[in-house]
Amino acid sequence: MSGWVKIAGLGPGDKALVTPEVTQSLAEATDVVGYIPYVARIAERPGLTLHVSDNRVEIDRSNHALKMAAEGKRVVVVSSGDPGVFAMAAAVFEALENGPNEWRNIQIDVLPGITAMLAASARAGAPLGHDFCAINLSDNLKPWSLIEKRLRLAAQGDFAMGFYNPRSKSRPQGFERTLGILREECEPERVIIFARAVSRRDETIKFSTLADATPEMADMQTVVIVGSSRTRIIERNLKPIAYTPRFTPE
Repeated sequence: MSGWVKIAGLGPGDKALVTPEVTQSLAEATDVVGYIPYVARIAERPGLTLHVSDNRVEIDRSNHALKMAAEGKRVVVVSSGDPGVFAMAAAVFEALENGPNEWRNIQIDVLPGITAMLAASARAGAPLGHDFCAINLSDNLKPWSLIEKRLRLAAQGDFAMGFYNPRSKSRPQGFERTLGILREECEPERVIIFARAVSRRDETIKFSTLADATPEMADMQTVVIVGSSRTRIIERNLKPIAYTPRFTPE
């Protein structure tokens, strides 16, 4: 087949954080497919068709991309951050597995991007400097009971944690419950970082502790990083720095 699909990560927001590989693929594409605000980041040009869709139709979007590639089009499926982290890569492969056999002959490449969690960590210092995990707090695609289990096990394992989709208008109670679980498992002085709109003009980075954190400090544009018991903050005249040491004593 002459068509192809590239699943691309656009990074957290700043154009400077889009990789050259992604930029080159967008220049070669005939079609771009993605969620409305992500496609809005792509400049229009002759020969390029932009296909926008809502947030909860990932499989429909993936089917559309694969169908166009099977017809010979060069398709880029865009995500924010990295497409393999709570994003479109898994959705495209799910559609591929369940689609027509001929789709399996399509060239498909995943182009990595800078995740919101890693961009947030870099802004704060190095809070993910030792073992860490990422947890999506949305219960749209998995039950809350599983989220709670993973939160407790991660806290008991003393991982630093990065939380995606912490608090939406339709389910604000989820992050409140998350803080409650963490307070049962962790010490009150545990470092928490609220990184909102990282790399964009309205970026804010707030340092807190588990004792002082409130649900209202997070929204859907926020990545929340919870340190391990070893994470510390270096106070200085400039902005503070959070980091987790690379070693753990026996």
